[in-house]
Amino acid sequence: MPTITVGTARIPYRVVGDGPETLVLVHGTGPGSGMWDGMLDSFTNRYTVLLPDLSGSAAAEDDGGELTLETLAAQVNAVIDDAGRGPADVLGFSLGAVVATAAAALRPDQVRRLVAAAGWISAEQDEYLRLSMATWLSLADHPTAFGGYATLTAFSRDFLNRIGREAVEANTAYMQPTPGTLRHIALNLTLDLTPLLPRVQAPTLVIGCAQDATVPVENTRRLHAAIPDSQYAEFDTGHIVLFEETEAFTKTVVDYLATA
Repeated sequence: MPTITVGTARIPYRVVGDGPETLVLVHGTGPGSGMWDGMLDSFTNRYTVLLPDLSGSAAAEDDGGELTLETLAAQVNAVIDDAGRGPADVLGFSLGAVVATAAAALRPDQVRRLVAAAGWISAEQDEYLRLSMATWLSLADHPTAFGGYATLTAFSRDFLNRIGREAVEANTAYMQPTPGTLRHIALNLTLDLTPLLPRVQAPTLVIGCAQDATVPVENTRRLHAAIPDSQYAEFDTGHIVLFEETEAFTKTVVDYLATA
């Protein structure tokens, strides 16, 4: 697995597939790029896929300091540089959507097309979002409650009932209050995309989730409105649309990237 040094961080990334075009998948809050593994086959027939594990993920190494949006965006762009695959299409989810948008703003030459799913501009724009993230962070000393809160807000009620108790408990155990994940949540609380949004030049699709209890959909609609000429799609799911509606989600992404 290639690993690069960006500032004080050691950032590994995987390369999957050998398609003629390049797609970078930017993970959200939590362990890292493994969140994308269940849908890679939907992309690799067309794309060479780059999967970075950014600071705060389980595989990255850094000094453990406070994370910034610019730091993670620089890591995404450094991976594209190192792979020699730019300009690339970039898909980010949740925190990854915000990071991908920042990467597009900071290096317009690197990001050809952008898809931002379940992202937001700033928690300061929504007291629900701010309180939700602060509450999640406050559960750091209670791993079971931490994972339960993450699962409860991440998925729609219908989806949780559909997958059943065993899968719900597996999801609860997956999201743990590691130091890196706590750093991600702290960044979720403080980041602000506002100054960077006018600099986004890439054709952009913003994807919102109507039942999102992690990042209420009004925040994602606000992100769409703030990115010039962006397109918008919305799914009737909870926050993690890529699990609840995997096939429809990947089709929407692939179809957009093929025509934008």
